[in-house]
Amino acid sequence: MTQVTVSRPVLRWALERSRSPKAVERKFPKLSVWLKGESRPTLRQLEAFAKATSTPLGYLFLSEPPEERLPIPFFRTLSDKPLSPPSPQLLETIQTTERRQAWMREYLSEQGYEPLSFVRSVRITDNPENIARKIRVTLGFPEGWARYHPTWTSALGELQQKAEDVGILVVGSSIVGNNTRRKLDLAEFRGFILIDEYAPLVFINRTDAKAAQMFTLTHELAHIWLGRSAVFDLREMQPAKEETEILCDMVAAELLVPAAELRQAWSSILREVEPFQAIARRFKVSELVAARRALDLRLITRDEFLDFYRSYQERERHITKGQVKRNFYATQNLRLGRRFAETVVRAVKEGKIFYRDAYRLTGLYGRTFEQYAKFLFREKL
Repeated sequence: MTQVTVSRPVLRWALERSRSPKAVERKFPKLSVWLKGESRPTLRQLEAFAKATSTPLGYLFLSEPPEERLPIPFFRTLSDKPLSPPSPQLLETIQTTERRQAWMREYLSEQGYEPLSFVRSVRITDNPENIARKIRVTLGFPEGWARYHPTWTSALGELQQKAEDVGILVVGSSIVGNNTRRKLDLAEFRGFILIDEYAPLVFINRTDAKAAQMFTLTHELAHIWLGRSAVFDLREMQPAKEETEILCDMVAAELLVPAAELRQAWSSILREVEPFQAIARRFKVSELVAARRALDLRLITRDEFLDFYRSYQERERHITKGQVKRNFYATQNLRLGRRFAETVVRAVKEGKIFYRDAYRLTGLYGRTFEQYAKFLFREKL
């Protein structure tokens, strides 16, 4: 078969880009001689190599490696370490959500919807407590809203629903698309936010513990009110040393556990055997968020928080191993976002877009799309 000439620097770049070079090397025993220039791959081998490294085939015909950049800022907690290139998984996830957001923006605009007034409605110099109050009022929550829920998971569910009800796209996944072999790396990012006046989009890395996802969601809501797109890692639930990230963390904490109320209750909470459980019960947040808020208000030391954080993460890992897998169609509500999915399904049923466009937007095809559409609206009845 005809062999293809490929730049050796590009081959090395694609190999490192894959984030799993040893696995790729095992799959392609001739890779070492390709890298030395002693042999060349066939087109079929090159196509397989592109798929194995999650590299667009066209990139492999370049003379030099391309420079891939994220379209939005990336704030890392450990800012003293050099920023490594984004993984193919993160790049593809952002690109997919950008395409969906762009379609949603255009569709809503064409249908006569008005821009969302709360996007970019506060400034970086505003008081965090005032911002938190504005978010709560916009979402339609009364003061002390969480205490009306039996559990923090119930409170999280309503928080997500309220966000979608006011026009925010809330999506999340632990994998790229529906490919279970391409997992998102929690060590790389916990979430990102794409700002838009018609369709602001929140993405949550659902590899993370559910307790931490609640804090990520509220952190991202603050980004929307500020109007600043970003990717972030929130390592150990701490913000990067950047003014936007610090403010968003303060707003998120205030929205979940108001400072004045926690300080007032702290003396009685200290008499509890498990103080973080007591905070969690009172404010309907997870113990993890409770501990983080106590740290924010300097009610505990950083070492005390980190000790609790690590033990909590270990417990969460054991719990996660025993969890039952979700129904495929229920999972799509998380991966696509309820608001986005409902809009696409309605649009195709009303003849406003073609089925092929709906398939492309959702990543669901034929009978799978039809079954999901039935599930989506049956769930609302």
